[in-house]
Amino acid sequence: MTRYLISFPGEPMVFPEEDFEAVVEASHAVIDEAKAAGVYVFGGEINEGVDPVLVAGDGTVTVVTYPGHKVPNGGYTVLELPSREAALEWAAKIAVACRCPQELRQFMYDPAS
Repeated sequence: MTRYLISFPGEPMVFPEEDFEAVVEASHAVIDEAKAAGVYVFGGEINEGVDPVLVAGDGTVTVVTYPGHKVPNGGYTVLELPSREAALEWAAKIAVACRCPQELRQFMYDPAS
């Protein structure tokens, strides 16, 4: 099984305010389906109210990101799936629920993780 990251930045997720609860319900239904299917690993949203920090090897903490790196935002879901085709199907389900396209990335296999 391979792990896939399905994500989207916050900006493309645009819908009328009165649809907010319907979008939340639809997205939670997809996550519930993934959990029931046994493929769910993790999901969440970046808390944009908390500044990102860079932690150096000596423990120094700086309130910055890597130079030139865009601060990530939006939603993230990690699923463990048997194929890229299955990942594309789940990404489509999430896209419908969240009403915006999803980016799909595959994690490299690491036997230690």
